[in-house]
Amino acid sequence: MSSFKIIDFIYESDGDDDECDMADIVVFGSIVQDLISYANRFPRPGESIRGKSFEAGCGGKGANQAAQIGRLGGKVIMIGRVGNDIFGPLNIENLNKSGVITDFIERSDTAGTATATVTVTDDGENSIVVALGANMEIPPSRAEQLESVISRAKLVLCQYEIDHSTLKRTFEIAKKHNVRTFFNFAPGTSDFDKSLLKLVDILSTNENETEFLTGSRLTCIEDVVRASKSMLRFGPSIAVTTLGAKGVVVVTKAGTATHIPVPRVKAIDTTGAGDSFCGSLAYLLVARPNLPIEEQVRRASLIASVSVQRKGTQVSFPWAHELPEDFLN
Repeated sequence: MSSFKIIDFIYESDGDDDECDMADIVVFGSIVQDLISYANRFPRPGESIRGKSFEAGCGGKGANQAAQIGRLGGKVIMIGRVGNDIFGPLNIENLNKSGVITDFIERSDTAGTATATVTVTDDGENSIVVALGANMEIPPSRAEQLESVISRAKLVLCQYEIDHSTLKRTFEIAKKHNVRTFFNFAPGTSDFDKSLLKLVDILSTNENETEFLTGSRLTCIEDVVRASKSMLRFGPSIAVTTLGAKGVVVVTKAGTATHIPVPRVKAIDTTGAGDSFCGSLAYLLVARPNLPIEEQVRRASLIASVSVQRKGTQVSFPWAHELPEDFLN
């Protein structure tokens, strides 16, 4: 990893482009400081409760997914923005430790590093409020500035924690260069402009996000399959709907529809589980392209199931050496 210097609030490489040439995956997305309280239960509206413990950690859907890719051995670049505060360098250092190339992370003097206030209950469930801060400052022109970086990737992975226009421009540039696009529609909103999905090859959603996109009420697996199929009409060739402990549904434009169960585990903290899944799937799409999508999804689910058995977000994500060989080979 070459060192970086700050030029106009941008971290840029002092060396040549060898690292960028080696990067198979570009993650253009969010970087967030997690502030996590552990409690017996969620507070009711207007109620204050005592927490059991508190931890601060590095997060953001983009950074999380990049970290999981790096921990599995993937060559990944993170494009994002942090604030000129104590949280920014901490998050960049943490990504570096996970093997992520961070040369293209900007630092803002006008907005702080994003924060996520997280509550985790005894049963491992979580609720999250995110203030997106510097993430929302990233303009579409940033994707244009880094077109040469995007064009050399095999896969571009984005989430919905940066501005819609920046997402669109990123995917337009990727498609221009025949780079595969993967969009995790998270966090989902009901007013999302679905025209963006014409630029998406692989779409990943959870139950709530699938309901936002389709207007369907999901009460059973059959509902999920129907809704997932309907999402394909917006443009993606593959739609992946995660259902937590109920597994994952994968549908394709080739006409396949598969429900993949996940192993039953004792969940300690589900924060970031979806990001572990998306990062793992992105890695497998690139590193094991000959596997059927259903097998790639099954393996990604197994990797994510490891993360929920540990506290924290990025720190809970497994490294390749911690996994059985058949997860990745």
